[in-house]
Amino acid sequence: MEHYICQTCGTQYAASLKPPESCRVCTDDRQYVNSNGQQWTTLAEMKTSGHRIVVQPVEPGLKGLGVEPAFAIGQRSLLVQAHMGNILWDPVSYIDETAVHRIKDMGGVQAISVSHPHFYASMVEWSHAFDRAPIYLPAADYGWVMRNDPVIHFYEDSLMVMPGITLIRCGGHFDGSAVLHWANGADGRGALLAGDTLMVTQDRRHVSFMYSFPNLIPLSASAVLRIVERVNSYRFERIYSAWWGRTISVDATAAVHRSADRYLKAIQEHPHLHSSGAPSLAPDACCHQNGPATDPRSFQ
Repeated sequence: MEHYICQTCGTQYAASLKPPESCRVCTDDRQYVNSNGQQWTTLAEMKTSGHRIVVQPVEPGLKGLGVEPAFAIGQRSLLVQAHMGNILWDPVSYIDETAVHRIKDMGGVQAISVSHPHFYASMVEWSHAFDRAPIYLPAADYGWVMRNDPVIHFYEDSLMVMPGITLIRCGGHFDGSAVLHWANGADGRGALLAGDTLMVTQDRRHVSFMYSFPNLIPLSASAVLRIVERVNSYRFERIYSAWWGRTISVDATAAVHRSADRYLKAIQEHPHLHSSGAPSLAPDACCHQNGPATDPRSFQ
């Protein structure tokens, strides 16, 4: 039996004799099935194809762990080296003995947590490699766990894993989408490890909020306000999203507020859409004069 891994989202599934017919994560509106169809791999196949874990320093007490060549969604993990132990955030899909030995030299892994189901990846493999370190997940996303295991523990709204390390369920992208607050990050000014609950944008000055990033489905105003409310009571100077370089290094709390204001203004309804001259969205008005209605995405 094999623990098959979806090549598009990187989720590892419970052991089976043959690959699942489909990936439940990818058939959800927030993800997508590869244009070549559903494809699967295994850790053994990934090793044979030359995948490896690269480790890079991010700041004192924080290491980044990525997969090369890039795989699935392409995120990297973060290893927080806290006073009471190390916590692995958003573990990636690939793991091998070389990576395990290197991380053990840095103190190992005492706990694991994940921002949301797109990054559940091979979290159980990582746990088993480090003496079955506990995995802490929001209970709201219980149904998205594709490989259950006794090492998985669920929390509700927040959980202090160890002094200075707090998990905060914010919702948004998923009901359980979470961030990790590291009080000693950014030289003691605090850091948020945000996955894509708060996605650092290309300008590195803002974050954004989406129900689906690949399918460009925005979040509601109430969901964005709830995310901001959930992180407001924590002090943080820095935000790390889930990819190399997606970091707001200074004044991140203000960046979150500025970003939420910008986002909420962008999704407000425009008054002219309700004026007497506004175009109708009824099919007869928006489709071509001749011939049957077509997919509105094809309109020029």
